Amino acid sequence: MRVLMLSDVYFPRINGVSTSIQTFRRDLRSMGHEVDLIAPAYPGTERETEPGLRRVPSHYLFFDPEDRMMSGRFIRRSLPELAQRGYHLLHVQTPFVAHYAGLHLRRKLGLPLVETYHTHFEDYLSHYLPWLPARWLRHVARRFTRSQCNQVDAVVVPSTPVRETLEAYGVDKPAQVIPTGLDIDRFQGGDGPRFRDRLGIPADRPVLVHVGRVAHEKNIDFLLRMLGQVTREVPDVLLMIVGEGPARPHLQRLAMQLRIERNVMFLGYLDRERELLDCYSAGDAFVFASHTETQGLVLLESMASGVPLVALSALGTRDILAAHRGALVPEPNETDFADKTVRILRDHRLRAELAADARAYVQNWSADVMARRMLAFYGEVLQRHEPRAQDANAERLRNAASRDSGDGPGHEN
Repeated sequence: MRVLMLSDVYFPRINGVSTSIQTFRRDLRSMGHEVDLIAPAYPGTERETEPGLRRVPSHYLFFDPEDRMMSGRFIRRSLPELAQRGYHLLHVQTPFVAHYAGLHLRRKLGLPLVETYHTHFEDYLSHYLPWLPARWLRHVARRFTRSQCNQVDAVVVPSTPVRETLEAYGVDKPAQVIPTGLDIDRFQGGDGPRFRDRLGIPADRPVLVHVGRVAHEKNIDFLLRMLGQVTREVPDVLLMIVGEGPARPHLQRLAMQLRIERNVMFLGYLDRERELLDCYSAGDAFVFASHTETQGLVLLESMASGVPLVALSALGTRDILAAHRGALVPEPNETDFADKTVRILRDHRLRAELAADARAYVQNWSADVMARRMLAFYGEVLQRHEPRAQDANAERLRNAASRDSGDGPGHEN
């Protein structure tokens, strides 16, 4: 099978979408399928040689400097070359330029279009547009999501609660729950003592870890307030916050206001091949309080590293935490979260039992299993798709591509 993926983000931009794309591409390619990717060019990617990756010219976004906006025109101009590749299916990963380029390619190439719903916009917009009414923003987010999902042939969602959310919005396209899988073996070689030694953290100091984009919607404020309560019982506890994002200055100020700045360490981005693995292993527990995750891949990464969780069960994390394996799941308030965190830090036997259970449980989320589920879903979508007269269609494409000049408003970038 030949699949063309399109995404508005990819490495070196570090987030769950980039990780998901990389994981599925790797495993589907290892099974003998061709999975190409169209993604933005970032500064420093000019000499990149990743097979099947086509970097599209992009420009800087002043309101979101970590991301780039691809040129939709460049993608459309690539139509004749893409038509020659003989793709069977299109898979869009993000709802911006990639989504509309995917719609254009679907129409021109006559291929089925799948889209993965990675981002729960309903819980995001109010953090970035606080001057607008929250109820109106939720309405806009729901309409936007419903419209986009109903424009494609099928939708991939990373968790059951997310599928239920889309159904409540009025999305009527076939939707399949396929989480991003994990390369479990890769997360079992971390060197926690080495990481602690490099940062000057004593071997016996209690350490909590949080990994993720440092953004307002991640609910890290909650963790800092919770940490203030933990320090009453465990005064030397340290919370390592891994990642970057727009909320970091606010969180640093909040830590000072709470007088816990000595209990918090902001580490920025870490190299995923070694530093991040060591960081997970350096923790006594992983803490997570986000309400907006569509899956919560970092929870699985922590479990594979043998580090137990204290995490809220909300939206996408619910599927992972439902079995209460390798984790303590507090009520959604800071006091109960703090109590369970103190318990896991003080009870060495409980921590060891949870760590062993986490490593066993995470085997259910292996990457190769999820890749096979994705491949099966592709097959179902293709089976439903009306057959095309390929030879006649190819000739029509060659003629249309030469005179094509756009795909509606909002596509000139």
